[in-house]
Amino acid sequence: MSDFADLARRSLRDNGYSIKAAARAMNYDPAYLSRVLNGKQAPSERLAQSLDSLLGTGGALAGIVLSADDRSRVSRSIAHPSRLDAGTVDALAGVLAAYRRLDDTAKPESVIPATMAQMKEVTQLLKNARGPHRDRLAEVASEFVQFAGWMLAQAREDTQAVRLLNEALELADEIGNGTLAAQALNFKGYVARQQARPQAIARWFAAAARTPGAHPAQRLGDILQAAAGMAQLGQKDQALRMVEEAEQLTDEAAALPPPRTAYWLTPVFNRLNLGLCTLALGRYGDSVDHLSSGLAQLPDDLRSAPWTWEHREALRKAKEVA
Repeated sequence: MSDFADLARRSLRDNGYSIKAAARAMNYDPAYLSRVLNGKQAPSERLAQSLDSLLGTGGALAGIVLSADDRSRVSRSIAHPSRLDAGTVDALAGVLAAYRRLDDTAKPESVIPATMAQMKEVTQLLKNARGPHRDRLAEVASEFVQFAGWMLAQAREDTQAVRLLNEALELADEIGNGTLAAQALNFKGYVARQQARPQAIARWFAAAARTPGAHPAQRLGDILQAAAGMAQLGQKDQALRMVEEAEQLTDEAAALPPPRTAYWLTPVFNRLNLGLCTLALGRYGDSVDHLSSGLAQLPDDLRSAPWTWEHREALRKAKEVA
């Protein structure tokens, strides 16, 4: 309840709404809305849906609100972790999916506090969990820790982000989930790119691409991003060979649906990766084409996502010198 209140309150603030203005726009009693947004009263599903409509958060806030049965189930599992059941893991996975959707609509700084609180609850439950559903919970925990690291990386809290990404990697390795392990390494590459460290860029993206169990779409994107790091190091021949390697994965990657834990890895998204790579290679016209096309082909609900700023900035730089 407090996490929902924090997220909704911050989202309203980011969109310029006071409590009174939001209540008026949604036709709600301001006193009721104030109690919910201050964590004093549980939100109804209808209110959460109304807030999603007002803020354009794509159902994410409603997805955070657990049903009474799910709240009871999660509470029982927290009190008796040795009796962890499938319903609890499903409920927590649903909450995580809702947080993922917020990444496409809300500022990272507004999502981080509630994300960290949820992450701590899930990882604490995992420490004492037993039984046949523990590995599934470990998968959810790894993804939650990884997501928290990603959000911190976007906010440039690099040290804490890398610490969490390392923890997520260990959890993924514990259960042998190559997809999650590769994604954690990918995010470490993202941190290195924000720090303008080409050797680390090449290292972490190459490690992600070579991770056993990585999805072909992950491998394709990671090879392209590793190639960009190599190009920045002046090793353009090696970078071009890596681009050719990535191109050989194009059909295989497109033939499979993206992994559930990396739903954004579509051919369009990897065209953005190709745009970053060709920019690093000095092929500015190609970079403009790839980045422009990739951004234009993103689904409507992703075009203004905070993570797209990097690609828009790269497009601006490519246009300057094309």
